[in-house]
Amino acid sequence: MPIPPLPLVMTEPLVRAALLEDLGRAGDITTDAIVPADATARVALVARQPGVVAGLDLALQAFRLIDPRIEVAVERPDGSTLLRGDVIATLAGPARGLLTAERVALNFLCHLSGVASATARIVAAVHGTRAAICCTRKTMPGLRAVQKYAVRVGGGSNHRFGLDDAVLIKDNHIAIAGGIPAALERARAHSGHMVKIELEVDSLAQLQEALDLGVDAVLLDNMPPPVLREAVAMVGRRAITEASGRITPETAGEIAATGVDLISIGWLTHSATVLDIGLDHCG
Repeated sequence: MPIPPLPLVMTEPLVRAALLEDLGRAGDITTDAIVPADATARVALVARQPGVVAGLDLALQAFRLIDPRIEVAVERPDGSTLLRGDVIATLAGPARGLLTAERVALNFLCHLSGVASATARIVAAVHGTRAAICCTRKTMPGLRAVQKYAVRVGGGSNHRFGLDDAVLIKDNHIAIAGGIPAALERARAHSGHMVKIELEVDSLAQLQEALDLGVDAVLLDNMPPPVLREAVAMVGRRAITEASGRITPETAGEIAATGVDLISIGWLTHSATVLDIGLDHCG
């Protein structure tokens, strides 16, 4: 099912800020010096390696904000699987606008396609299990909404979007509160009836304590697969189970086979490798 694009009101400020950062105080002095004001060109966004497209809307906004006369023909929208050499979109219009917007457009497109492509690889690695792949709050400042969007494009799911939409009680909360019972009691007293509560545990003893007290979800942190399997059996569908901690495409399948509901991975957003996409001149 196609993922709906993010509203323009959310994405345009990001693109506009990136363009302003790049244009500085004098604009594109290289292009303005070399390219005649009336020159036109036709270019294509081309995949240089296989992957999944994400962030095309932001890339195209960059071109249109610089020069609304640029015309676009989309060949492979967000969510499309790419092979090397595939044309994602073609653009035609004022050459200065095409060149000035190029880097900002590619920065968004390559990065977000990299997030989507990495997510798709992990999703493929757990195919046939119940586990969903989800991201975390380990996002780059200012880019959380679009990075989480790219995860969805790649077939993954989103964890909480911030500190305000769910309670996640971690080890430091427990230590400062004086234990799991105190932390849970305070969280319940403070939270509204629509707010879910998840508790991080790193041992089966902590997990049993959490289950006795009742939680909506448990974050099983850095547990090896044999322990994860035992933890899932202990939970017995009484709470959502989430595995986390240094998970890779090579280890995801074994972790998913333990029966966990979610596998959360921070590097999908904070360290995903960009997908190599270029802007090629077509004449």
